[in-house]
Amino acid sequence: MATSHRDRVGVWLVGARGGLATTLLCGVELIRRGLASPSGLVTETPLFDGAPLPPLDALEFGGHDPRRTTLYDAALEIYRDNGSIPYDKLQEIRPALAELDRRIRPGTTLNCGGAIAKVAGRAGDRKPLRAVVRALQDDLIAFKKERRVDRLIVVNLASTEPPLAARPEHASLAAFECALDADRRAAVRASTLYAYAAVDLGAAFVNFTPSDGALIPAVRELAEARGVPWMGDDGKTGETLVKSALAPMFKYRNLRVLSWQGYNILGDRDGQVLADRRNKLSKVASKDSVLSGILGYPLHTHVGIDYVPSLGDRKTAWDFVHFAGFLDHRMALTFTWHGCDAVLAAPLVLDMARLAAVALARRESGPMRQLACFFKRPRGVGEQ
Repeated sequence: MATSHRDRVGVWLVGARGGLATTLLCGVELIRRGLASPSGLVTETPLFDGAPLPPLDALEFGGHDPRRTTLYDAALEIYRDNGSIPYDKLQEIRPALAELDRRIRPGTTLNCGGAIAKVAGRAGDRKPLRAVVRALQDDLIAFKKERRVDRLIVVNLASTEPPLAARPEHASLAAFECALDADRRAAVRASTLYAYAAVDLGAAFVNFTPSDGALIPAVRELAEARGVPWMGDDGKTGETLVKSALAPMFKYRNLRVLSWQGYNILGDRDGQVLADRRNKLSKVASKDSVLSGILGYPLHTHVGIDYVPSLGDRKTAWDFVHFAGFLDHRMALTFTWHGCDAVLAAPLVLDMARLAAVALARRESGPMRQLACFFKRPRGVGEQ
């Protein structure tokens, strides 16, 4: 079954007023008006000529976000911090942003830790777990009905949660649903409930974050039962993108990497959340898993992440690669990466949403392995 350009595709963003989602939504509105190019979108390259992708005009957006702000104010903050959304163009799409704001609901920050609660400006949800799930699903159902959406993709763009330790309740759908009924709140994070709610309604689910609570085995079992596609974890946009491009060069030229040290500094709410030790653990684990998987052997690696408030949404990474060549002679490569995180990430989210729409139309289910190149820690596939 191919996609039809007449179909309406819903893209529901968890974290809809964050820097990434705001940049994405502004970008779509500007591209639709011919005020920006589709640069950065892989799905707009000749590689996809003739592919049955939904056009950008066929995408309907909504989302969850607990912060008490507006998309315009979030975009204005981005303009003031780094100028990636020009002020004059922002004024042209202000009415469209106001319309999008009406489709954003508070959602939940249940069991996400103090760092996220501080950024969100509200504590975690006190309602029973089943009530939280029902509220999330009611929002999705209302969005589908209002926007006449034929297929729905839910993308998790929320802040990085602390790791969620594996528990018996995660091992099967039956055990997990018993935990929901018993209101065992320690067994879930907000991402778990978002993923469960989406998949249960037959939506495709993409976990663009490192949060490991989203795609627990029970959620994956539910996805198989509902016959829906899913993918994660942790979108690859900056330092790790460069790592995954460079590492194969060392591998296939038989240059043994001895050590790979990386140091990242970043600002914005992402950096603020990652300044918390527990939240940082999720991100470091994701970034640190890439190299050994590509190279095929263990090596000394280190990933440092520090919060620098003045950087806003810009990030800088310094990497030092120590490697051995012919005659076991040791050499080194260093590089510096300066990037605007949301500008790098937003087109990838659009690419994945469009490709997930195709997967839904073709009634594919399980991990979308074709999206592996977009992730630091792709699920269900052993290569990047």
